[in-house]
Amino acid sequence: MRVSMDLELKDIPGQLVLALKPVSEFKGNLISVVHHHEKRTPRGKIPVHLVFEIKSDHLDNIISLLEESGISVVSVDEKRYLEHGAVILIGHIVHTDIQDTIDKIDNTGYAEVVDLNLAMPRINRPSSASLKIDAVSKEYLSAAIELLKSIAREKDLLVIEPIRVN
Repeated sequence: MRVSMDLELKDIPGQLVLALKPVSEFKGNLISVVHHHEKRTPRGKIPVHLVFEIKSDHLDNIISLLEESGISVVSVDEKRYLEHGAVILIGHIVHTDIQDTIDKIDNTGYAEVVDLNLAMPRINRPSSASLKIDAVSKEYLSAAIELLKSIAREKDLLVIEPIRVN
């Protein structure tokens, strides 16, 4: 999972190292550190913005260690879904309950439909839709697309897959 975190540090030597230590301890992959030493928060502390990747079960431990060290965790934004893909569906999408299809993917816990564009030419004519799917890993993105293909077979829909999205 990718995490974006805003911290507030005391203006004393060693605070930045202290803030990075928990991320290192839990084998996090540091993406960026923005240390605004010349700025101050309303509480008179130094704002720091971290972006790192870790296993999802380590986030609470990192936050606890930071707070135990006297570092204020101002905000945490988890970006659980790191892989992105898209497919095209063709057929009677609305008549076969597109919401049910989306719910089955969203309920996996590892993928979700994040965008849907639907074109319906006429009531009794096949429609087309592009679905963007985000997942926690490439493997889970493939699993979500396989699930969608299985649903499409049941609903007599054609799947054109995958269009990789960055």
